[in-house]
Amino acid sequence: MITDDNLYPHQRAGSDIDKPVNPSKKCILIYNVRMDMTDSTPVTRALDALGIPFVFFRHTGQVASVEQAAAERGMTIDQVVRSIVFRTGPGLFLMVLVGGTRQVSWPALRRALGQSRLTMASEEEVLQVTGYRLGAVSPFGLPAPMRILVDRSAVAPEVISLGTGIRYTAVVLKSVDLLKALGDVEPVDLSGE
Repeated sequence: MITDDNLYPHQRAGSDIDKPVNPSKKCILIYNVRMDMTDSTPVTRALDALGIPFVFFRHTGQVASVEQAAAERGMTIDQVVRSIVFRTGPGLFLMVLVGGTRQVSWPALRRALGQSRLTMASEEEVLQVTGYRLGAVSPFGLPAPMRILVDRSAVAPEVISLGTGIRYTAVVLKSVDLLKALGDVEPVDLSGE
């Protein structure tokens, strides 16, 4: 995990710093945000296993929009990466990572896949294939391998954030580290912008 204050200077404040700490729990302090070690998620465990540095961020309450998430994280909207799951056939799914409020262009996605029939996965399908609820979906810690496409907008900012598998939390990392962790992926133009 990242502990160097100079690596992510934008991510320093956390409103839960003054909360009492249960001394029986192991905690770490990252940029003034306490993270109970029992709060690890499939995503944080996957990133740790890959040796990818990140900062864990916990919102103080519910998050209703990308704009709110960005503001509370001290980021721009484009730095928040959304993970969107599509059904490409019976029992076949893929995930697209896209930055901010951009929308995936259906024609661009169809071209990239070389197929015309696909739909967005339902909320139930997303939970089934990722293990995550909407609002917490991530390309890491999945129960089974899934094809992942990365829109260029998701890796344009130097530092980005994405879901941890648990709602109202995020991991903040460098976009180059996201690409390194994903392995053999190449950013493509899918948002039509």
